[in-house]
Amino acid sequence: MNQVTEQVDAFDVFSRDCPSRPTLEHVTGRWGILTLSALAEDTLRFNALRRRVDGVSEKMLSQTLQALERDGLVIRDAQPVTPPHVEYRLTPLGQETATRLLDLIHLVEGRMPEVLAARGRYDEARGAGWQRGQK
Repeated sequence: MNQVTEQVDAFDVFSRDCPSRPTLEHVTGRWGILTLSALAEDTLRFNALRRRVDGVSEKMLSQTLQALERDGLVIRDAQPVTPPHVEYRLTPLGQETATRLLDLIHLVEGRMPEVLAARGRYDEARGAGWQRGQK
């Protein structure tokens, strides 16, 4: 085995101490997956990204972008002008990750009729009140 293969094999997401766990959480969390997918479409400024990722708060988007930047998935490009001009774009690793996430998103979106039918059967089998307050 070469050194690169040994390094990759050293990571096991199922191990509680594996450093890949936080990265996986950053990528697959609600805001991470949507942020990466939005940036796969284009380089975006903060407010444009916030509008694209409907429902994310300014604070959560900021935290998500910082985590993704730290993990090497996003580049923050701040131009030294007034007013400040900051853009976000994907790194090659971020682009590869986003491509795989988009495949998952397209799968889920394309199979939603089946998901909705399954939810209906589940809810009907357990009675309408099984999940109060949830849709």
